Amino acid sequence: MNYRRLREKMVEEQLVPRGIKDGKVLLAFSKVEREKFVPSGLQRSTYNDFPLSIGEEQTISQPYIAALMTQNLKLRKDDKILEIGTGSGYQTAILAELSKMVYSVERIKTLAEKAKKKLKELGYTNVKILVGDGTMGWEEFSPYDRILVTAGAKRVPLPLINQLKEEGIMVIPVGGAYSQQLKIIQKEKNKIKSDILERCIFVPLIGKYGWSEDEVNG
Repeated sequence: MNYRRLREKMVEEQLVPRGIKDGKVLLAFSKVEREKFVPSGLQRSTYNDFPLSIGEEQTISQPYIAALMTQNLKLRKDDKILEIGTGSGYQTAILAELSKMVYSVERIKTLAEKAKKKLKELGYTNVKILVGDGTMGWEEFSPYDRILVTAGAKRVPLPLINQLKEEGIMVIPVGGAYSQQLKIIQKEKNKIKSDILERCIFVPLIGKYGWSEDEVNG
């Protein structure tokens, strides 16, 4: 398959018509090889307009949603980013293309190890991955210019607010376990401003300041 052409088509037909206009974001989505981050049996669907399973009951987001979240972070090349939910590592790679350093926290060890290996193979040296509770953030390297959360939260976890720099931006899905609103959180003079982008569906954010395993599993 001509994955390069499929990437170009994804950008032209899925991203640009829906308002993804940041040239740097479009370039990153044109460059990062999404097919390298999905299971081999699903590679034919890599650039389709829907999320894909990556195992462990987790998903790689629909390309448009990943691009929408990225664009609204308003990334700068010298930014230090905290990502909650490494997953396959695809979004991590996009962030690494657009910033100075990405610190990513993944709850599931097998996914973290696969993502770490893949990112290293692809030459990303500006990424660190931690296996842990994403709702606690990664205090060691805080504060962060930008925070991206790729799982649905009950509410914005307090540790993430505390680890966000003054004038920083966080993009996070907030709401129910299986249906949320994608929110932009901005920190100004220690006050939090929140705007809603659109409705979305992410897997639940599990952790001390998120959903419990019992709540998710019934």
